[in-house]
Amino acid sequence: MVSINGVTASYMMLNFMASVAIIWINKLVFKVHHFDFGTTLTFFHFVVTFAGLYVCKMYKLFEVKTLKVGDVLPLCGAFCGFVVFNNLSLLFNTVSVYQLMKVMTTPTIVAIQYSLYGVSLDNMLKLSLVPVCIGVTLATVSSIEMTWVGVIYGILGIISASMYQIWVGTKQKELGVNSMQLLFYQAPISAVLLIFCIPFFDNVSGLLAFEYTVPAVSAIVLSSVLAFVVNLSIFLVIAKTSPISYNVLGHCKLCAILIGGFVLFGDQTNTRNMIGILMTICGIVWYTHLKLAAAAPKEVPRPATELPAKSG
Repeated sequence: MVSINGVTASYMMLNFMASVAIIWINKLVFKVHHFDFGTTLTFFHFVVTFAGLYVCKMYKLFEVKTLKVGDVLPLCGAFCGFVVFNNLSLLFNTVSVYQLMKVMTTPTIVAIQYSLYGVSLDNMLKLSLVPVCIGVTLATVSSIEMTWVGVIYGILGIISASMYQIWVGTKQKELGVNSMQLLFYQAPISAVLLIFCIPFFDNVSGLLAFEYTVPAVSAIVLSSVLAFVVNLSIFLVIAKTSPISYNVLGHCKLCAILIGGFVLFGDQTNTRNMIGILMTICGIVWYTHLKLAAAAPKEVPRPATELPAKSG
């Protein structure tokens, strides 16, 4: 089991804070400045991520390791598939079904890791994921209205997201690289692949006609800088823990975002939402407790010392 030490906890906290912050900044970008070009924004995110890593390389925070593009391409393809299929899932499904599909990423990762990599999860850990998944479903899903096309895109999005998170961990071990070295290759390749997706998912004429005011550009730049932190911390967290632990962290972030919406922005809520959030938090606490207990060093019992035999 992976031990959760201070460094790992700091990576998880960094990812948590940056991910929650980027959600609110992206809301500002989309809702206030009306930059409704999600794929283009993701492209900007990876361009800035690569630029940030290049600066880190200049300051010798890591050394670039030569990798074959073919070794990194599956990871980049999985990421782009995750972006594309999730956009299509949201286009053809209701928001509720879209959220439900995202929840299914957790059990899908468990199944893929077991079937393809022989990685099994302790039964108690599996059990702790049940209230997490049910809780997120209750907290985010209001009605189920499915179309076959939407379901297919949703399933492809689940598989892409699952493989991306798994490969983030396995590729680092397989290629003998650290998080920065792998992301240094993944970021620019993913950005190039996303260029070909932009005409299909963003309104190019609207993108070119968009009024790039200082506040709008500032929000986009801030979102991109936060994306650099999020992207790097994803690699760091998965390298130190596992794709499942990162997924559970993602559900924790969702709860924080929902609670923030209720408290700070007066978003509507109901009893089912609150029960869902409470169930999710309980499941996360249970999962974390089990991981910490498994990682705790076991005390080896000392052999009893024998008293010397008395003479006489």
